[in-house]
Amino acid sequence: MIFIGIDPGAVSGALGAIDHEGNYLSAFDIEHKDKHILALVFKSRILSIVDPKEGAEICMEQVHAMPQQGISSTWNFARAVGVISAVCELTNYPFSLVSPQKWKGYFGLSADKNEALDLARKLFPKASLKLKKDINRAEALLIAEYWRQANA
Repeated sequence: MIFIGIDPGAVSGALGAIDHEGNYLSAFDIEHKDKHILALVFKSRILSIVDPKEGAEICMEQVHAMPQQGISSTWNFARAVGVISAVCELTNYPFSLVSPQKWKGYFGLSADKNEALDLARKLFPKASLKLKKDINRAEALLIAEYWRQANA
C-alpha cells in the first residue's frame, strides 16, 4: 500500500508519497500554469507512483479560506482545491481529508513551519527538503505518514 499526502494550494500545493513501512517514495510540487492546476499532469504523476497491484490511499489536508484573503485569492485557492480533490477522486483510490489540527497535533507540531520541515527532514532523509520553500512537500509527506500510522 502506498500512502499519499497532499498539502493543497493554488500555486504552492504539493504531494508526498511513502510506502507501507514509511519509506520515502516521492515528493513534488503540484504543477500549475497561471494559477490553474494542470489536472492531467497531476493525475499522471499520481498514477506513476502507484503500482496498481499495490494500491494507494490518499489523504489531503482539509483547508478553508483565510479571513484576510481577498476575493480573488480565495477564488483561486478554492478552484485549486476543487481540482486537486477531483483528480484524487478520479484515481479511484480511497480519498480522505484530515484537519491540520489533527495531523499536526498527532506529531506535536505547532503552527511554526520550521518544526514541520525539521521533522520531515528527520523522518525522510532521502527527500529533497533542503530549502525553506520545500515546506509544502514536507507537510505533504507528514500528512502521508500521519495517514499511514492512523491506518496501521
